[in-house]
Amino acid sequence: MPMTAKSSSQKDKILNSAAQLFARQGYHGTSTREIARLADVSENTIFRQFDRKEDLFWTVLRTRCAAVKLRRDVAEGMMEGHAPEIVLPKIIEFLTDILNYSPELLRLIAIALLEMRWKADIFCDECLSPSLSAISKYLAMNVKNRRIRNLDPTMVTAALTTMVLVHPWLARHTSSEGSNYAEDQATERAYAAFWLDVLAPRAAGYERELGRSAGEVSC
Repeated sequence: MPMTAKSSSQKDKILNSAAQLFARQGYHGTSTREIARLADVSENTIFRQFDRKEDLFWTVLRTRCAAVKLRRDVAEGMMEGHAPEIVLPKIIEFLTDILNYSPELLRLIAIALLEMRWKADIFCDECLSPSLSAISKYLAMNVKNRRIRNLDPTMVTAALTTMVLVHPWLARHTSSEGSNYAEDQATERAYAAFWLDVLAPRAAGYERELGRSAGEVSC
C-alpha cells in the first residue's frame, strides 16, 4: 500500500509538471529531463510510468479534459428539450469552467492540433465531440421547434464556444479597460443575454412594426 500511494503521488507530480511545461513550451520544446526536474523525480521514474514522452502528453491532455464535463443536469436538460433560457446559461457556465478550472487545457489542445496533427483528431473525437455534439443537437432541436432562429447549429456551436473561450483574452487586447465585468457570474450572465438575444425569434409585434415601417418607406 505505501508503495502504491507513493507511485500515485509521483505520477500526479509528473502529470502536473508535464502539463505546465507542455502548455508553456509546446510538445517538441519540452524534454522529459525538464519534466523530471520540475516534478523532482528521476527521468527513469517517468519512463517507469510512461513508455514514451508522447504517451505522457496524451495522458496529460486526457486527464485535463476529463476534469471538465457537462454536468448531468445540463445533459439531461438538453435531451429533454428544456427551454433555451434555462439551458443556455448552463452551457455557458460549462464553457467558462474550462477557463477557470483547467486553464492549461486550451493551450494543450492547440499544441496537439499544431504539433500532433492527425492524432489530435482521435483525441477530439474521444474527449471533445460528445459535449460539442450534444450542444449542437440541442440547438438543432430548438431550430426545428422554432424556439430559436433557423441557423446552422454547428456554426452556432462553434461561434458560441469560441466566443466564451476567446473573449476574455480578446477583450484585453481590444479595450484599454479590459473586461467590463467584475466577476465570472456577471460575465456568464452577459454571454447568456447576448446569445439569447441573437438566437431567440423576434416577437410578433416587433415583426409587424418592422413590416409597417418597411411599407411606409416603400410608399
